Amino acid sequence: MATRKGSKQEPQLIEMPAQKMAVVYTQGDPNVVGGQAIPALYGSAYTLKFDLKKKGVEYKVGVLRARWPSSLDTPKDQWIGIWGLPLPDDTSAVPQKEPAVEVKLETWEYGTVAQILHVGPYADEEPTVQRLHEFIAQNGYEIAGHHEEEYLTTPKAKVQKTLIRYSVKRK
Repeated sequence: MATRKGSKQEPQLIEMPAQKMAVVYTQGDPNVVGGQAIPALYGSAYTLKFDLKKKGVEYKVGVLRARWPSSLDTPKDQWIGIWGLPLPDDTSAVPQKEPAVEVKLETWEYGTVAQILHVGPYADEEPTVQRLHEFIAQNGYEIAGHHEEEYLTTPKAKVQKTLIRYSVKRK
């Protein structure tokens, strides 16, 4: 497998294991619907963290991820969002903290992924995404999953950092 070492700002191919996730599905502008999805996810994850701590199990709540199955040229008010937070592998249920927002338990499959670090506003991701698409094709792969983002910083960070990732397979 062609793997590049070095800066995360360079496209790379890596292997990722499947990950148990707390998940919320939304439809609409992420800037609007995220305001309900994100607190519901974190509420469930932190409730699980404190429940596990009472049992002597340490679990660190990870960073937010989102999958965007809609084409990036779809109007934002029609976007489908699949928001997720990693959970321990042996999790069998997710506590529900926000009655209006269902948090589901899913396993996100990965395997071989291509990813790149985008530094800057979400609105400026397009050239970074294009670089990743070109890298995937140049290395004999094709996209085999949804556009996924892992938010390494908050939207209010001085400099936003986002890992952009796709599951890929050989052509």
